[in-house]
Amino acid sequence: MSNFLKNNHLDIPQDLHIHTVFSKGDGAIVSQQTIEFIASLHHANIVGISDHYEYLDNEEDFNLYKKTVKANGLHLGTEINGGEWAAKAAKKEFEYFVYHCRNREQDYEGLDILLSTGKPVIIAHPLFLGTDLNRVPAKSFVEINNRYIWRANWKEGFKDFTHKFNFVMSSDAHQPNWLNQNIARTVADELGIKETLLF
Repeated sequence: MSNFLKNNHLDIPQDLHIHTVFSKGDGAIVSQQTIEFIASLHHANIVGISDHYEYLDNEEDFNLYKKTVKANGLHLGTEINGGEWAAKAAKKEFEYFVYHCRNREQDYEGLDILLSTGKPVIIAHPLFLGTDLNRVPAKSFVEINNRYIWRANWKEGFKDFTHKFNFVMSSDAHQPNWLNQNIARTVADELGIKETLLF
């Protein structure tokens, strides 16, 4: 590990929304984006992997994913694309969930299922996906991530919710050069949001 990484990895306290080659159907993933490589970078103090659940639904894929994440000392998460996957994902041994909650009844119902596990549920891309944050329980965490936040009117979208929710920052990295949070953290600073660390 370089001296730069040794001295600076704590500049990012937490990054829990990261994808790897286990998200095998995601065209943005590059072959170098392995769990082992991400673990070797030490780019954040707390690191979790959250590959797309639809690619981890069968037991063989899930068990290999779990084994690889844990062998590298990282937190085991998953990103769930709506209510149709929530009940199945809730039964697996994830430590946390990153959740797409579009403005659909089945997605709010799926959110309730995930919250009932007692594990952290992070609402991903709420402004980009049209989530009605008035319908999201306050015990959910809301994400500000580098990939999408700049595409939305975040000042307007979050102005009424900065005191309702605890927020987390993330990279939503699909490639090694995406492992940063500069835009997300600038937005949080502008909104006066203090990040919540989950682990």
